[in-house]
Amino acid sequence: MTRLNFPYALIDLTHTLTPEIPSWSGGCGFQQQVKLDYDDCETDVKFRVQQLKLHAGIGTHIDAPSHCIPGGKNIDQLSLDKLLAPCAVIDVSKIAHEKYTVTPQDILDFEQQHGAISPHSFVIIYTGWERFWGQPEQYRNNHMFPCVGKEAAELLLERNVAGLGIDTLSPDRPSDGFPVHHLILGAGKYIVENVAYALKMPPLGAYTLALPLKTQGGTEAPARLVGLYSSDFKNWHRKISEAPLLK
Repeated sequence: MTRLNFPYALIDLTHTLTPEIPSWSGGCGFQQQVKLDYDDCETDVKFRVQQLKLHAGIGTHIDAPSHCIPGGKNIDQLSLDKLLAPCAVIDVSKIAHEKYTVTPQDILDFEQQHGAISPHSFVIIYTGWERFWGQPEQYRNNHMFPCVGKEAAELLLERNVAGLGIDTLSPDRPSDGFPVHHLILGAGKYIVENVAYALKMPPLGAYTLALPLKTQGGTEAPARLVGLYSSDFKNWHRKISEAPLLK
């Protein structure tokens, strides 16, 4: 089979939607129903037709500015040239716990080790919390999970990032009052929650493409988040390819 001569390898950074996945409220609201099955189809070519019912903010999904900013951009107004972005993956998993808050020092330490975060980058915070994805109650944990601090979000905005991603339900814990949502979305950026497999990406040098369902007036939408890395990072990917994937 002839392969497309595409200069990037792809990494799927998206959780699969099922009725059992973790969610903010404890019930994700996802249903996939068969409305017409092969045996009931009267045409010569048989079809299975499905209907989806889901909450907008479940699984790996994007928050548009309008999610908490009146008059902010909606999902269908997000620009593709912002949804395709250089990617930085900041790994705090060795020190993160359910009450951990990412600080500016975490970002500065990352830059000292790997180099500066370039403008218009999509920054993923990898906390390691995704290890609980298959345990919805533990993942939700009464809304106690690693998050991002206000000062860290301010520093990322100084770097003029395109957006912020994290492998938890939110970059904010409700007890903190949602300052990161207000800052990031208030600056016209976007947030991706429940990022999967971020450690499959190199710290710097790759790209992400975030493609939400393009819903008119949507404030949130499930998305397919894809990482792209060039042949320069084949050795990196080979190095981490043995890392356990979520089931």
